[in-house]
Amino acid sequence: MGGQQGTGKDRADGARRGLPAGVWALGFVSMFMDISSEMIHALLPVYMVAVLGTSTLAVGIIEGIAEATASITKIFSGALSDWLGKRKLLAALGYGLAAITKPIFPLAPSIGWLVTARFIDRVGKGIRGAPRDALIADITPPEQRGAGFGLRQSLDTVGAFVGPLLAIVLMWLTANHFQAVFWIAVIPAFVAVALIIVAVKEPKRVEGQRRVRMPLRRDELKRLGPAFWWVVAVAAIFTLARFSEAFLILRAQSIGLPLALVPIVLVVMNLAYSLSAYPVGVLADRMDRPTLLGLGLVLLIVADLALAFLPNVAGLAAGVLLWGLHMGFTQGLLATLVADAAPAELRGTAFGMFNLVTGLALLVASVVAGALWDQFGPQATFLAGAAFALLTLIALLSMRRRLSAKAG
Repeated sequence: MGGQQGTGKDRADGARRGLPAGVWALGFVSMFMDISSEMIHALLPVYMVAVLGTSTLAVGIIEGIAEATASITKIFSGALSDWLGKRKLLAALGYGLAAITKPIFPLAPSIGWLVTARFIDRVGKGIRGAPRDALIADITPPEQRGAGFGLRQSLDTVGAFVGPLLAIVLMWLTANHFQAVFWIAVIPAFVAVALIIVAVKEPKRVEGQRRVRMPLRRDELKRLGPAFWWVVAVAAIFTLARFSEAFLILRAQSIGLPLALVPIVLVVMNLAYSLSAYPVGVLADRMDRPTLLGLGLVLLIVADLALAFLPNVAGLAAGVLLWGLHMGFTQGLLATLVADAAPAELRGTAFGMFNLVTGLALLVASVVAGALWDQFGPQATFLAGAAFALLTLIALLSMRRRLSAKAG
C-alpha cells in the first residue's frame, strides 16, 4: 500500500530531519500562483454582483462549475501521471495554463468572458492538482507526510492572504480600478511557472514498483482499498458543508463593509489557515488524525453559527477567523489520509478521484448556498453549512475506527 505511518522511532527521526527541498519548492510555487489567483478572486464576486449586476445564485453556479471543472480534470491528470510514472510535467503544464489565462480577466468585456477565464484557469488547476499532491507524497518520507502536506498548504495559504491584501492596497491606490489590479496579478503567476520548471526535480521511480497500464480500470480502482473510499466518503459529506469562500465575501458586503475593504475577509481567513496548517500537519504525524479532523468540523460549525446569528463586524471577524482555522485543521489532513491509504503507484489516480468527488460536492454546495441566500437570506446559507458539518461529524465518528487503523 501507499505507505503506512511507520514506527514511533520513524516519527521521532522524521521530526528531527528537515523536509525535502522539493516540498518547499512546491510550496512556494503554490504561494506565488495563489497570490495571483486571490488578487483576482477576492474582487471577482463583488465585481460580478456590484459592477456587472450578476445575482448571487449566478455567482454560486459560476463558482461551483469552476471548481467542479478543476476536480473533473484532476481525475484524468492524476491517472495520466500514474500511467507515465512522471508527475512534474503535468504539474508544470497546469501552472502554465493558469498563468497564460490571467490576462483574460482585465481584458474581459462581459460576464461571458469572465466565466470563460475562470473556467480555463480552473482547468489549469485541475491539470496540476493531483500530480502535484502525488509528487509531494512521492518526495516526502511517510513519517513526515503530515508535515509535508501541512507545509504546502501553509505556503499556499500565505499566497491566499497576501493576494487579497495586495488587492485591498491596490484598489485604494487605483481608486477602485478593478482592471488595473487584475493586470498586476499576472506577474506572480509567471513567477510560479518559472519556479516549478527550475527548482522542482522529478524523483526516481522506486525500484520494483508496479507499473500501471490503465489507472481508471475497475480492477485498478479496487486496489485503492476500503480505507481510501472511507476517506472519500467523509470528505464528500464535509465538502457539502464548506461552500465557496465567495459567500464569505458576500456576507461582508451584506453587513455594509466598504467595497475596498471587502477582501480583508480572505486576508483574515487565509492568515488563520496559513498559521494553523503546518502545526496541525506536524501534530498529525504524532497523534490520531480523525480526532484532529473532528476538531476541524467543530470549528466549522461554530464559524457558521457566528456568521448566521451575528450580522455585524465582530460576528463576521469571529466567523471568518474560525472558518480559516477549520481549513487549517482539515485540508492538509485529508490529503495526508489519501496519501496514507493509496498504493504508491496509484497516488495520482487516488488524488484525482478524491478531488473529483469533493469537487462535485462543492458544485452542489455552492449552488444550494446561492439558492438559499437568494430565497431566504445569508442566515439560511450558513445554517445549512452548520447542519452538513454536524452530519459529517456524525459520519466521522462512525468511521473513526477504520480511519484510525489505516492512518495510525
